Amino acid sequence: MALDLATIRAQFPILRKTIGSHPLIYLDNAATTQKPLKVLERIGRFYREQNANINRSMHALAEEATLSYEEARNRVARFIGASHSHEVIFTRNTTESINMVARSWGATLQRGDSIVLSMMEHHSNIVPWLQLKESRGINLRWIPVNREGTMDMDELKGVLSSGRVKLVSITGLSNVLGCLPPLREIARMAHRAGARLLVDGAQLVAHERVNVQESDIDFLAFSGHKLYGPSGVGVLYAKETLLERMPPFLGGGDMIQTVTTKKFTCADLPRKFEAGTPATADAVGLGEAIAWLEDTGAEAAHEHTRSLVRYAHEQLRSREGITILGPKNPKQRVCCVSFTVEGVHPHDLTDVLGQEGICLRAGHHCTQPLHQSFGITASTRLSVGVYNTKEEIDTCIEAIVRAKKMLNG
Repeated sequence: MALDLATIRAQFPILRKTIGSHPLIYLDNAATTQKPLKVLERIGRFYREQNANINRSMHALAEEATLSYEEARNRVARFIGASHSHEVIFTRNTTESINMVARSWGATLQRGDSIVLSMMEHHSNIVPWLQLKESRGINLRWIPVNREGTMDMDELKGVLSSGRVKLVSITGLSNVLGCLPPLREIARMAHRAGARLLVDGAQLVAHERVNVQESDIDFLAFSGHKLYGPSGVGVLYAKETLLERMPPFLGGGDMIQTVTTKKFTCADLPRKFEAGTPATADAVGLGEAIAWLEDTGAEAAHEHTRSLVRYAHEQLRSREGITILGPKNPKQRVCCVSFTVEGVHPHDLTDVLGQEGICLRAGHHCTQPLHQSFGITASTRLSVGVYNTKEEIDTCIEAIVRAKKMLNG
């Protein structure tokens, strides 16, 4: 299925925006994606026609809102290949999903148990485990990553052989290096060692097909806003057997079966982990975003973004004074290209480009350990979405070259 880029771009109203006299060129998709009109309209329609608190009333409006919310859950479950829709828990974002695992499942860990992380993890997949280290005395074991983003699998094997590893928690797609760790191999290694696998899928789900059963993933976390959906809604997938044994993360309304003055009993899955009034319209919007991506052609969209990243990689590599982080082979790269420019601070570069309507990201991208291991404090990141074009990449590269000359005097 070939993509009709003109038709796709027409579905994103924000792409008609100008910055001064410059058309918007949005290449910061790893931070958040723009939203198609279909998603915006669905959220608006929910508030106009269906707004009610779910699960709690018998009137028609509440029933309609509940049906829309649960249909969104069903769409997410199908999208990631879950066995059951109740294995899908709605959260606020990837960060909350990982924290839920750390605080709930992590409560079973004992002093001396270990969790394995790679050096390319986002802070959201580091800080919750550092907090667990402080509160429960667990160990964090770090797997090195070379400058091309390849994990040291021998080191992982050695760490797993210790017998005290309970979880391997790893990004499914690096938000800096654009590389894909071998998740199926890691899952096999972890499970043979009696450990679980958590995948930070914040970048992954927008750029690659994900099937949690085929990959044998125990936990998967991702956000709606990086999948052409709204902010304020995320997903935690976990295997049913794990969710059944985990204590609730939050207590309050809608996560209970019964409450007395002395005790409470939890509601069945998934409500056990969805205390309080959820971001119902945003969950419905996420379901609509998934439907939009599938109707557009998810595989064609993924191939389009991969081809754009490879093109950007090749164009940047051919320019003098630019150092690219991550895989040297463009075919091993997905979603983004991060780089440094000789003599130019990333913040200065993106400020200059921003004045021309070109949106890139500068900084450590919430991966300070990775940048420190590379001996740098910051980089510039170009990240793509389904609506981007080669012409936009060309305009961006030309602007980078001009900015380099200007900032270097």
